Amino acid sequence: MIKDVEDLDVYNRSLRLLKPLGDFVGMIPKDEYHIRHQIMSAAHGIPAQIAEGFAKRRSVKECKRFWEMALGSSDEVITHIRSVIVRAFKNISDDDAKSIIAEYKIVSKQLNNLIKKWRGKEAIPWEVRP
Repeated sequence: MIKDVEDLDVYNRSLRLLKPLGDFVGMIPKDEYHIRHQIMSAAHGIPAQIAEGFAKRRSVKECKRFWEMALGSSDEVITHIRSVIVRAFKNISDDDAKSIIAEYKIVSKQLNNLIKKWRGKEAIPWEVRP
């Protein structure tokens, strides 16, 4: 039984990815503030949206809405990193970028599976603590 948002692997994975993603973003030139900010903002939104959805678990519709936003944020991170590959910054290897993309693809798949699992359901069978 899932009792806390920390029981969700996708939540923990999205938190763990913040460090390597931050290191990756640190390699983007400082004058590229916009892309650096966009990537980190989207990445920080993922665990926050998962947690907010979990907090709204009494309403399947609301819960899934936040998970869908988290999915969108994960896909946004992937797209921004792809744009970094296209820009071909000197100190960023395609392999480093593709490694981060692969991790966020896992997050996206996990979120998609979570959303699909509860499609059409009226209740999410999690313990709701007072």
